[in-house]
Amino acid sequence: METKERLARLRAEMEAAGAAGCLIPSSDPHASEYLPDHWAARRYFSGFTGSVGTLAVTMNGAALWVDGRYFVQAEHQLEGSGIELQRMGLPSVPTVEEYLCRALCKGDVLAVDGAVTPTAQVRRLQKALEKQGVQVQDIDLPGRCWPDRPPMPATPCFVLGRELAGLTASEKLAKLREALDKEKADGMLLGRLDSVSWLLNLRAYDLDCTPFALAWCWVDRGRAVVFLDSSRADETVRGYLAENGVELQEYDQVEEFLAHVQAPLVLRAEPESLNWRFWRLLEANSAVTVQEGADPVQELKAVKNETEIACIRASHKKDGAAMVRFERELERRRAAGETLYESDVESILIECRRKGEGYLEESFSAIAACGANAAMMHYHAEPGACSPLADHGFLLVDCGGQYMDGTTDITRTYALGELTDAEKRMYTLVLKGHIDLAMLVFPMGSTGGNLDLAARRPLWAEGLDYRCGTGHGVGFVGGVHETPPRLNQADRKAITPGMVVTDEPGYYETDVMGIRIENELICVSRMRTEYGEFCGFEPLTRCPIGREAILPDMLTREELAWLNAYHQTVLEDLSPLLDEEERAWLADRCRPIEG
Repeated sequence: METKERLARLRAEMEAAGAAGCLIPSSDPHASEYLPDHWAARRYFSGFTGSVGTLAVTMNGAALWVDGRYFVQAEHQLEGSGIELQRMGLPSVPTVEEYLCRALCKGDVLAVDGAVTPTAQVRRLQKALEKQGVQVQDIDLPGRCWPDRPPMPATPCFVLGRELAGLTASEKLAKLREALDKEKADGMLLGRLDSVSWLLNLRAYDLDCTPFALAWCWVDRGRAVVFLDSSRADETVRGYLAENGVELQEYDQVEEFLAHVQAPLVLRAEPESLNWRFWRLLEANSAVTVQEGADPVQELKAVKNETEIACIRASHKKDGAAMVRFERELERRRAAGETLYESDVESILIECRRKGEGYLEESFSAIAACGANAAMMHYHAEPGACSPLADHGFLLVDCGGQYMDGTTDITRTYALGELTDAEKRMYTLVLKGHIDLAMLVFPMGSTGGNLDLAARRPLWAEGLDYRCGTGHGVGFVGGVHETPPRLNQADRKAITPGMVVTDEPGYYETDVMGIRIENELICVSRMRTEYGEFCGFEPLTRCPIGREAILPDMLTREELAWLNAYHQTVLEDLSPLLDEEERAWLADRCRPIEG
């Protein structure tokens, strides 16, 4: 009923504004994936809590588009809301633009909040709708009927020193200016929070589980300006910015700044991330020539430097020790007869990670799902409304931590008790795909789309698949989802040495079970021959892979050798961080598996 009431208020505002439709994306002014509550309008008006989705509302209907990760979750959360679920990518499912073309008529207005809608998304809407005489207008309707809207976040900022980041802000600015110069651009406004945070070595806690600061950064040939709520910058932060040639202005001054740029400039701008309102400001300024193109920082930060890589390796060892303690604690409580729920799992994880040096926070809300709940790829257990851990089947745990020296993301699927032959078979197929990708050697220039296939091959051989990508990039004390790189069938960007990517194939059977095994990998150079340079992967994650569900006869000799070698590395790297009992437990988990 709450969702229906909120949609009714929104429709009243639509009518008052003369709008026949309203589009609400999952976005903020910075095109973030995970949003501060202040900008979670799509969640507020739909009731769907997944990280990605697009809501379209007309006077007579509403629809929500989600990808394959969220089909099951959205179906449950939209029940009774009056919102139609659109499963993206399936046959006969219309796109957002096709749906609106059918729902709106000549002379109608579609309202979008230009401050949070990326320019590229507005262009797609305009291309489809203006042929029918439908106008797209910048009107923030959700903001007019959201009485208890949370305030903007304003957490204290802190600096990552050169001993962690590997480069100072001034050194990174020089790299950015060099990249812009190659594109014959004079400067750009950086809006992506991961770009701003990486470039300036600034962090904060403005987004849950993602240590970014809400900020904009203007960079031209001779000037760098960060737009940031100055009350959050202490003397250390102010001093660091000044030392690195960065001016500090208030966050809400950026719009006026853009409107009054006077020197003739060619400005790089990325339509996929720069919001429509700011894009129009730049286009309206006669001193500015907008050059469309990708944000160069995205490529710069994707390839980790030697200092970052050393730090990342250290953070994964700490995280692996936490995972060992987590699994032991889970075993202890269950053996003692304690009734545990899925929500208890996240509490135990946080308790174990907090013991790690330099721990900041979780890198995302942990997914702890057993039985049928694990078929929802991004399920989140709510206390009082989740399942108890059974004495059979699987428990899928997808979690990660933010440390001062790295960001981690790991998934393990644990046997809760007796398993069926079918469960073991599916688990081993997923494991084979995980290992096959980790073992892959490939020519330099191979794309994420090329490599994605390796992890799917064992499932494809059985006529099975999973409706999501195989892996994603991971930031450095940053976003747990970073792009580039990506491992999915549509990706056309090369995976190169220094890039960190996850390896997480899975099997999801609606209302039955879900299985996923995930490590972070780093791309490394393997060899150079007459045919060019060849690359491969090294695992960064240090945590045993559950052996109870493995059918060794299904593994090839090479796969089994990889698994045993991986477990030996886990044992060697984690043992110094564990006490005697923990080391003995880990040694048992890492003992060789016979074929």
